[in-house]
Amino acid sequence: MRIRIVVADRGDARFYDTDHIHSPLRLAGQLTDPQAHLHDRDFKSDRPGRVFDHAATPGGRRGAVAHHGTGSERTPLKHEAEVFAHHIARELESALQVHAFDRLVLMAEPAFLGLLRQVLPKSLMSRVVAQVHKDLVHQDELAVLGHVPPEVFSSLQAGGV
Repeated sequence: MRIRIVVADRGDARFYDTDHIHSPLRLAGQLTDPQAHLHDRDFKSDRPGRVFDHAATPGGRRGAVAHHGTGSERTPLKHEAEVFAHHIARELESALQVHAFDRLVLMAEPAFLGLLRQVLPKSLMSRVVAQVHKDLVHQDELAVLGHVPPEVFSSLQAGGV
């Protein structure tokens, strides 16, 4: 049984393969999104647009209306993270099509892990045997392996699927 371990954050992803708890991790690939390392200010040239309220405030002067900036929940960095999550999903789908792995372990900080879960198709989500809510993308292979839940390997040794 081959296990693919995905260690990712909003801008970097590494894919490891292993088949036994005592086997070292083998780097199977990596992805980097240089856009994810930029700041929001690098994506846009100026502030959000301005809007004016249509009615004067009670007791306020006639013609004196409030104005404020328009903002949104969807920042350029969030959009870039979504694009990168889709890129990871496509990479995993390609690997699954060539039978590169049987089981999948996802490791990412909680917000990005949730995003990955949203974009992964059912064919991949059915292979997920563990999810680790930690940002381990800058850790070495030994630290990553140390965070893989032992039950992922115990079912392999027992012959389970």
